[in-house]
Amino acid sequence: MSKLFADGVAVAPHVAAPGLPEALPSRNVLLLQGLMGPLFRRVGEALRRDGYGVYKVNFNGGDRLFWRLPGGIDYQGTPEEWPAALTRIIAERQITDVVLFGDCRPLHMAAIAVCREARVPVHVFEEGYIRPDWVTLELGGVNGHSTLPRDPAWYRAEAAALPPAPEHHPVPSSFRRRALEGLAYNAADVLTRWHYPHWETHRPWHPLVEGMGWLRRLLRRQAAAVRSQAVLAALEASAEPYMLFPLQLDSDAQIRLHSSFAGIADALRMVIASFASHAPAGMRLVVKEHPLDNGVRDWRKETAALARMHGVGNRVDYLETGDIVPVARRSEGVVTINSTSGTLALALDVPVIALGQAVYDIADVTYQGRLDDFWRKPGKPDAETFAAFRRVLIDRCLVAGGFFSKEALDKVVEGVVTRLEAASPLQGGVPAVKSSTG
Repeated sequence: MSKLFADGVAVAPHVAAPGLPEALPSRNVLLLQGLMGPLFRRVGEALRRDGYGVYKVNFNGGDRLFWRLPGGIDYQGTPEEWPAALTRIIAERQITDVVLFGDCRPLHMAAIAVCREARVPVHVFEEGYIRPDWVTLELGGVNGHSTLPRDPAWYRAEAAALPPAPEHHPVPSSFRRRALEGLAYNAADVLTRWHYPHWETHRPWHPLVEGMGWLRRLLRRQAAAVRSQAVLAALEASAEPYMLFPLQLDSDAQIRLHSSFAGIADALRMVIASFASHAPAGMRLVVKEHPLDNGVRDWRKETAALARMHGVGNRVDYLETGDIVPVARRSEGVVTINSTSGTLALALDVPVIALGQAVYDIADVTYQGRLDDFWRKPGKPDAETFAAFRRVLIDRCLVAGGFFSKEALDKVVEGVVTRLEAASPLQGGVPAVKSSTG
């Protein structure tokens, strides 16, 4: 296997090649880490068909398992050596664009800093700002790192100059597919640690622990669905109003870096305590499990324990499965950190409070006061401002589709290629990342 050395850092291509071509394409895209699945392989295939030079850095065996295309680079150095290695890769491959999923992973944060210095644009994937059936692809960063302003007047003015949004259709999504891809990725990671001696996951669990969590969720789905149906039936039969708190993923760096919470448990404690002390006596709280939660922690039991501790055990419900749309539509308001469920609720004209840094947390759209007051007087979002905000997002940083079905990925890949081809490489470089307090 041939080797490249960047300042003494071993960078081994897993597809043998005699060397770099003399004439590289005018656009050379470098993919870093993506989702635990085929997203980046599909994007790479489409870009290669369109004549792009395409390369992919694999940091572990899971990355390599789902790539399986030419241009793969196995990074075997330490995190400290990564910036120098990336600088060398960018220079030798004449990289014009970098694409990655999640701008808060340590290796990706270092990569964005390198790219800013080299004036190479970074295109950041995330779950869609707007749900369902959209994904985010934003230049420079997302949420707290987004360069989008928080001025409602700006969105109204920008949207007025745009044509109507294109027609949008829902796409299927499979939890089973997501779980199986997660199991395969983690297994490949564990079995190839010898080949990536310095790999350190950004996720808070060992891959074996996470893999067992996915397996438990798959095995318990039927029982979880029965419990959830009972909760939904009780809510529909009751006249009691309720607020909705959709959980995010505990591994989500958007929480850890773009909010004051250390994780979901921290947020859950604060929300239930505030609800117990300040919500009207006749109101309920519905906690909704994230559909892609890996099952490592039992949030249903933790929610019930916290509710009992605060004396509201009979007023807090927990939903493990099911469509969030009808639950959100009937709610009096939605409490979130910076989840995309916030924009889903806003589209339903449901009041939302964002407890972290969310791109949609702007005046006239979300509640701007304290959580303790939100329970009693949540107000209403301004429909015109939210419609303008949504239109600008679609134009600037959203791609139709999803990650967990062939049809959804087909739409994403088509949209990504269109957006990259419309972008001018090296024009303006990478936007400066705002501070987490900005």
